[in-house]
Amino acid sequence: MALLALGLVAGTVTAHVEYVASEGDPVGPLDLWGAVASDPLGLTLIATTVVAAAAAGFAWRRWGERIPDVDVLREVLDGYEDLVPWMIRLSVGVPLVGAGFSGYLLTPALPVELRLLQVLVGFLLLLGLTTRGAALLGLVGWLSVFGVYGPTLFLAGEYTGAFIALILVGPGRPSLDHMLEQVAEDEGTWYHRVDPIHEAGERFRAFVAPARPWAPVAVRLTLGATLAYLGIWEKILDPGPAIALARDLGLPGSISAEAWVVGAGLVELGVGLLLVAGLFTRAASAAAFLVLTVTLFALPNDPVLAHVSLFGLASVVFTWGVGPLSLDRSMQTGDG
Repeated sequence: MALLALGLVAGTVTAHVEYVASEGDPVGPLDLWGAVASDPLGLTLIATTVVAAAAAGFAWRRWGERIPDVDVLREVLDGYEDLVPWMIRLSVGVPLVGAGFSGYLLTPALPVELRLLQVLVGFLLLLGLTTRGAALLGLVGWLSVFGVYGPTLFLAGEYTGAFIALILVGPGRPSLDHMLEQVAEDEGTWYHRVDPIHEAGERFRAFVAPARPWAPVAVRLTLGATLAYLGIWEKILDPGPAIALARDLGLPGSISAEAWVVGAGLVELGVGLLLVAGLFTRAASAAAFLVLTVTLFALPNDPVLAHVSLFGLASVVFTWGVGPLSLDRSMQTGDG
């Protein structure tokens, strides 16, 4: 219960604090932890949460595989695999179009006009038209502007994994690419006679086929790294704005704002590291979705569109599972 309580309430000061909070007074990490150490109730709640999380993980490792419902759920999710590329396209296509028309670059923390590129890539992904090319253009664009805007773009780091995954797995269905491919494969169609890209597409699919199993890893790693970065950078290393936000929200006065910020940072960091490690992957992605949902309803000025990619990709990880190179696979937790 302590884990659930802290996770839900801490969700009100998680996610992208930088563009929903006032600047706040400068507060260093040592000052933050000093304030938490002087708050016995807050420190107790944080410690209890850590212990409860560890206990839950141990219990799942010991008894989770004995629950038949888990096997049934895993089979159902495996049946959705052909729809995952569509989920990824929606997860990044919608916020890309929104960012282009809203006048910011991927994240509201970068109020930079780049409408044409973002709207073009977003619409192509939504339509599923030249999907791999659009994803490649998006990935190259992200890497190019990273050289200009640096670490701020890590606030939208999850896009890179989505782009890489789409390059590897393609558009899926429904998509215009899939429809045109089906028409082109029929030798009796007029389109088959003029189709300029079907054979080239076949060759590219064969080329990337060996790397296709790594697509879930790309999404999982970048989503986890983004969440961990948010927890470390916005909550632990530069907590001033998050503390100001916690006070503005009027979080329970019996616990200091600093304790709530540390709790929020640890939740994001913990969920992010679990995703990066591929440990309790589906549980971690569900926790990420829950925390983001609480944030959505708790912050009246939260730019919902900017969080669509996180919502969507957390759902993708939950559906897709862990992929290779993960602790879930090596420990056979059944969460992959």
